[in-house]
Formats: sequence, C-alpha cells, structure tokens
Amino acid sequence: MSLSQVDIEKVKHLHDVDSAVSYLFSQIHPSYTLKKALDYSIKAHQEQFRKSGHPYVIHPILVASIVASITDDESMAIAALLHDIVEDTEVSIDEIKELFGIDVAHLVEGLTKIDTIRDSELIPSSSNERLVVSALSFRKMLLASIKDVRVLVVKLCDRLHNMLTLGSLPDHKQQRIAEETLVVYGPIAHRLGISFLKNILEDLSFSYLFKEEKHHIDNYLHTNYHAIEMKLDEFKEEINKILVQNGFCEDDFEILSRVKHRYSIYLKMQRKGAGIEEVLDLLAVRILTDDPVKCYNILGLIHLHFQPLSSRFKDYIAVPKDNGYRTIHTTVFYNTAIFEVQIRTYEMHQTAELGVAAHWKYKSGGNNSIKLDWLNNLGYQNESVEDFYDLIKNDLYSEDISVFSPIGEVFTLPRGAVVLDFAYAVHTHVGNFAKSALVNKTKTSLINELHNGDIVKIEVDKNSIIRCSWIDTVKTSKAKTNMRHNCNARVREINSKSSVNIVATAMNLNHTRVEEWLDQHNCDKRASIPTDIEHFRDVIQKYIMEISQNSRFKTFLSRHRFKLKQYNFRGVEIYSALSITDVVFDYCCHPKTGDEILAFLEKSKAHVHHKMCKSAAKKLEEKKPMVFVKWEKLNIYNYNMIVSLHSGMGTLAEFLNFLVKLKIDINQIELGKNKSESTRYCELGFESKEADINSLRAKIEQKIKVIQLIRTDDAYR
Repeated sequence: MSLSQVDIEKVKHLHDVDSAVSYLFSQIHPSYTLKKALDYSIKAHQEQFRKSGHPYVIHPILVASIVASITDDESMAIAALLHDIVEDTEVSIDEIKELFGIDVAHLVEGLTKIDTIRDSELIPSSSNERLVVSALSFRKMLLASIKDVRVLVVKLCDRLHNMLTLGSLPDHKQQRIAEETLVVYGPIAHRLGISFLKNILEDLSFSYLFKEEKHHIDNYLHTNYHAIEMKLDEFKEEINKILVQNGFCEDDFEILSRVKHRYSIYLKMQRKGAGIEEVLDLLAVRILTDDPVKCYNILGLIHLHFQPLSSRFKDYIAVPKDNGYRTIHTTVFYNTAIFEVQIRTYEMHQTAELGVAAHWKYKSGGNNSIKLDWLNNLGYQNESVEDFYDLIKNDLYSEDISVFSPIGEVFTLPRGAVVLDFAYAVHTHVGNFAKSALVNKTKTSLINELHNGDIVKIEVDKNSIIRCSWIDTVKTSKAKTNMRHNCNARVREINSKSSVNIVATAMNLNHTRVEEWLDQHNCDKRASIPTDIEHFRDVIQKYIMEISQNSRFKTFLSRHRFKLKQYNFRGVEIYSALSITDVVFDYCCHPKTGDEILAFLEKSKAHVHHKMCKSAAKKLEEKKPMVFVKWEKLNIYNYNMIVSLHSGMGTLAEFLNFLVKLKIDINQIELGKNKSESTRYCELGFESKEADINSLRAKIEQKIKVIQLIRTDDAYR
C-alpha cells in the first residue's frame, strides 16, 4: 500500500542518519547488497550537508525508503541510495556496475542523465522567459531519454522528498522547484498512474505557488468539516443500505470516502469560474469489492437509486488504461449534492494507487509487461512550444488504445485517434501518401475514429496528398507535425502566386509587370501579401511612389487615387479597390470558418474558395482577378452547463427562449430524471461569444439556478 499521510509527515521530520536508516529497514528487508549500498552511500556523502544543515546522506536514504514503500524491486531502492553519487562525487558508473551490477548501474545512469539535462536546460523562474517553456523543453528531453520506466519512478520519489524539505531553501528557489514539480513531475506521475504521488506532489507545489488560495480552501474545509463529513457519511450509509438490501453481505465490500485533494479543488474552481462553496462535486466515495462482476452489480444499484450524469460515466474495467488502471467512474446526484463514485476491486485499487509500480510489487515477471509506447511517442515533436503543448494534452494526458496492422504488429495511439494517425504511426511516407483504408476489412474514411483491437490496412497513392483541414482531426503529434509542415509549404506556394494576382487586380496592372517588380523588391515577403493587410497596403504604396517618380505617370496617378476599401459579408472581410456587392462560397469546396481561404473577383462578387481547392488552383494558374480576403475575428467559446429546472409545463421552453436572448447557441441538451416532483436536472452543451465565465454565469442565474458551468474548450478538458 502507498505511503499514508502519517508516513509522509514522519519522513518529513526525520533529520538524523540513524532514524532514517531505521525507517528504511522498516520498509524493506536489509539484505547484504542493500546494506552494502547504504554503507557506500554514507561514506560517499560523509562530508556533504544540505541547506538545512542536516547530513546529505539522509536524502538518498529517505528516497530509498519511499521507493521501498511502493515496490519490492531491490535494484530501485539501491539506485535511490546511490542516485546522487556519480554527479556529486568522483565515483563513476563503471565502479557502480562493478560493485552492484548492471541493473543498478543502468538505473543510476538514467537518474544522473536526467539531472544533467535539468541543470543545463531548465531556465530559472527568475528568467524573463516563461517557466512553462523551459519545463516543456526539459520534459521533452527527459521523456525522449528514458529507456526504463523505473528510472522515472525513482526520480518521482526523489522529487517527493525534495518537496517535503523545500522549506529550508530561499523563496525564489522554492518557487522555481514548486513550479517545475507542478508542470513536469505531476503530469508524469499522472501518466504512470501513480495517483498518490501525483496528488501529494501537486498539493505540496500548490502550497508554495498559491498560498492564499490554499489557505482559503483549507479554511473552508476546516470550517465546514462536520457538514462535509455528515454529507459523506449520509451518502455512504445510503449506499451501504442499498447494497445490503440487494443481497450483498457487509464483508463483500468496503466504502471509502474522501474530499478531493486541494489542487484538484483549485482547478475545479478555476475551470468553473466558481467559489469553493459552488464546487459541488468535490465529494467522492470509492467502493471496493473482491470481484469484477460485483463491480457491475454495484454500478447497476447505484444508477437505479441515484440520478447519474451520463456524460461523467467511464468504464475503465472493460477498457483499461494503458498503465493498467481499471475502475468504473460515475457521478450521481444525492440530496442537492453531486458525488463522484468510483467502483473497483481491491487488486484494482492497488494498481490505481501505485500505477506502474504495482507491476513490480504485485505481479511477477518484472517490468516486461509495462508499455512504454507513450514514452516513445513523446520523442516525436518539433521545437514549437505551442505544438508541444498540444502534444502534452493529446499524447501525455490521454488514455491509450491498441490497434493492429494486418500482420499483427501492435501500435499504441491516444484514445480518439483516427485512421490517419495510424498511417503516420506506421511511417511518415504512409501518412503523406495515404488515400484510403480498411478497418476490420471494411472500407473506412481516413478520419474515422479507431477503437481498441481494430485491425487497420492503409492503401497509398502514388502522389502525396495534402490535407490541411484535417490537422485538427488527427490526435498524435507526429501526424499533426507532418501534415502542418506539408500544408504550410503548399500554402506558401499558393500565397506567393496569389500575391501577384491580388496586386495586379487592385492596381489594374499586367501580371508579368507586377511579378517582376515583386521579385525585385519583395521577394522574401511576397507570400505574406494575401494574409497581412498592412503589408499589402505597404506594397501598393511603394509601387505608387516608385512609378510616380516617372513623369509619364504623374497625371495618371493624380486622376486615379488608389484606395483599398473594406467590405464585410457573412463573417468574411474583403479589401478591394473595386466595388464588391456580395460574397459567394462556391459549392466546389465551401470552406468552413477558420480554413485557409482565397477569393476571386467575378462580376463584383467575391467567390471564396479553400486554398487547397482544385477549382481555385486552376483559376490561380489562369491568373483570374483576385481580392484580399480573411475571416472576421469572431471568438466562439464552448460550454457545458447543468441547471436545476422547476417541473411544470413550458418551463423548459421558457428557459431555452431566455438563452436565445443571451445569444447562446445550444447544440446538445439532456433533461434528467429524478424523484423530486418539483425539480429536474437539465444538462446543456452550447456556444457563446462570452469569454468571461463568471459574467456568463451571472447572466444565466438571473433566470435559473446553475449547478455547474464549465468551458469545454479549456486546457483541462
């Protein structure tokens, strides 16, 4: 079982070598090799002290103790004892290998490599650059360099002890290390499935980074402790009664209750734009039993007696996460409160707490069964911070699925991945040239979502196929990066050609003449003319000034004053020197908002095409007149909301009419059922131009009680 809060406090206050050693041997059997490594570590660090003044060797001893509390792998505990020796002393990896074997040396080398990368690459918090940039770079190199997931587990334990003793460092170092822990180590613990480490690391970081918010949450939970406990106890008693009445013996199950950890509550407050008193689902219960079938029996009884939120139901028993996590998640209403309910077996509980570490403690065969595909996937990325942030959301945080090639080769992809993601996973060439696919021997679109166990065959074309509008459809960083690269190259080529047509049309000049002039003066920037209105204006102005120096054109230019006029039609902005009466979206491609577009001028109408449209390519080659076009900047935000709706005829229609007046576009609605005759719960998905969630909530609550309102397009979705 994982470290309890009592153990954490004990580790935090062990300040002498004898106490630390005693605690280590309470966690793991003191074998000859372990004692040898302990003596070696004590001798190597005997002249070293931490900032607190305590002997340095206490740190590796307590890291080894934490490691030993979650796994019986002796090599990991020994590596923890020795993890700072190579970096801080004259001892070499070869000497470690000779004394303690290749397995321990391999782990120590991996830990040393991480520290070297961190020291050379991680920018301090005081830097002008945002810490997230350096943290992402560090994580990129860290994950790309790891060959054995055990190194990450030891490193997380090392970071936990550093966080427990952070108080002895200056404030600026506390801030830097806490930030690094939150954006680097917390997500890695999450991805490895070691939930107790993730929660402790996040809460420790939270206490240094958001002291006022932490105090506010602690104060609320302390003040309302009895009310919260009463709610949890009442719900647990109700579940217990239901299970016993339906054939369960009290020895068949165990009900645990908890308030979600502090940082999790803080994130919920941020995402929902609400105070802690409005975060109703901060209460959670966990039901443990001894058999997977009983988990489903319990789930059925829970859903029959409490109104569930269908959007919150997840079955990770039938479809486990890649790190072995298996639990049923559901969320239900009970007495005006929302409770998260998790149902799992005792064995599943161990895996959920310890993640990959459980594979050493509870399963035979070492770590050969651990999947490292997600680590390998993170090795593919470009240098853009924004792109790597997308990668984190899609590759690091998401659950995985396994799909197969026709010959049985397995590929691990993030859940939600489409056929084209698989094509790029096979090989970049296969992705670039993919034209169609068979999934389970059935003809399928390249953007169809894949599921666990699918068998996929890709058919390729002889020519590369560029698909710019599908970049947001694929999920993996490898697919996105390659598609974006191909698309950007093609768009630059189209923009370069368009620039000539746009300038020639605006000034009523010969195409050849404009192209020659652009080659002479704007060769490097000509591709930005169709996308940057200010650059377009500058080009026109420079052209006029240069020509006006020739006396033959002075009279002409004085009569023909050049001026670009802005036109707005149905979400599109057009700039033209000629009159525009309307905009037409041609049926051949009909681009959607946000797509790369261009526009041809025909009979005073701007005909808008997708830049990848074949009809547009033909018109471009024919040098048809063109105008500058771009989408109007309209920000639309996606929300999910749960409201308490009074029962009665016409109340729903009245509420929906009210939302229409707020210019809210509803795209999903579910009217819940419960036993109350006076109220019903209604869940809606909608779009709004309102970016301020607090302002939006205030407007809606003029009419109705809002139970939950969240942005579904935020970073934590």
